[in-house]
Amino acid sequence: QVQLVESGGGMVQPGGSLRLSCVYSGFTSDDYAIGWFRQAPGKEREAVSCLSSWADNTYYADSVKGRFTISRDNAKNTVYLQMSSLKPEDTAVYYCATDGILRSCSPYYSGSYSPDYWGKGTLVTVSP
Repeated sequence: QVQLVESGGGMVQPGGSLRLSCVYSGFTSDDYAIGWFRQAPGKEREAVSCLSSWADNTYYADSVKGRFTISRDNAKNTVYLQMSSLKPEDTAVYYCATDGILRSCSPYYSGSYSPDYWGKGTLVTVSP
């Protein structure tokens, strides 16, 4: 059974950094693409980033390009989202997710992709 558990959220000042972690189980490290999504209060959920199963392609939302970096540690079954130069508009609950099928990040470009398996999320608050 696929399971994902996020951690690393917290409160940070604008311009600061945080690293989110997503520990996954139920599949091997190079089986599927894993992505990060976020949902801010009163807003729809949006895809933030994705890393393909073989780490040979990535997706980043325009709003986070150049500030966020996704990576994975196969030995630890963990995907990371390094967030830098954080802005108040980055405040949201961040979720990691996978559909347990696809290896590529291509569906993330559609703007409407929703994987089948989700973690419970971790809250990131960016505030002075």
